[in-house]
Amino acid sequence: MHKLEAVFFILFFSIFLVPFTVRSQELGLKHELLFEMTAWLDEPIEIGDTPMGKRTIYPVSGGTFKGPEINGKVLPNGGDWVIKIDSSTEKLDVRAVLETNEGEIVYTHYGGFIHWNADGSYYFRTNPVFETSSEKYAWLNYIIAVGVGELIEGGVRYKVYKIN
Repeated sequence: MHKLEAVFFILFFSIFLVPFTVRSQELGLKHELLFEMTAWLDEPIEIGDTPMGKRTIYPVSGGTFKGPEINGKVLPNGGDWVIKIDSSTEKLDVRAVLETNEGEIVYTHYGGFIHWNADGSYYFRTNPVFETSSEKYAWLNYIIAVGVGELIEGGVRYKVYKIN
């Protein structure tokens, strides 16, 4: 009886589990750099304590972005509507307009978080969404992207990745 059970186990494993295991490995996330972006910020506008938290608006004064398939400038008309949730976490609500080197316009908006650790380091991630009527860059309308942020003097820098 043990040999029969072993045969059934091997058959079950071969038929059902091996294909599932291979398929699970195929579902892993792969990414590629979409672009690096630097956005310069004007003086913040303090709204203060609200029922949602402490609100501060950081107007964008301009910037640049550069990647393998898309390059251009950040137009000076966006901003980040930040809510300080607690002493170590800020929730981001960013809107910006990008203009490619070819003059194509791309609107982006994204949420995200900056979470400060006790040692002064921070976790800074965003989830950009893109909208454009450009035929050349229409593919941006249909991607999932993740940004890794860094605070720099006078602004922010992001590496934005396309998830494949």
